[in-house]
Amino acid sequence: MIDHVQLWIVILALGGGSYFFRFVFLGLIGNRSLPGWVLRHLRYTAVSVLPALIAPLVLWPPATGGEVDPARLVAAFAAVAVGLWTRNVIATIVTGGAVLYLGFYLAG
Repeated sequence: MIDHVQLWIVILALGGGSYFFRFVFLGLIGNRSLPGWVLRHLRYTAVSVLPALIAPLVLWPPATGGEVDPARLVAAFAAVAVGLWTRNVIATIVTGGAVLYLGFYLAG
């Protein structure tokens, strides 16, 4: 169990860090024009967040004690394939979830 003081220090540090990064982008340079290469890279930020959240759950799932699970790997590959083929976020998420639960069902 984490100490309450330590927990609040972490929460306040994360809140301050989040505010700082948002202020830097929105408060300081929000009304200025940015170079084209910066705008091109910023477009990929939202696309990279979901894989960054999902990758640890696929490679080191806590449900299996950190062991690689074939059902999760197959679901991730299916989701990536559908995402590359359709370029549709909803189809990618639904396919990944369906393949994951089908893998769980087939594995028992």
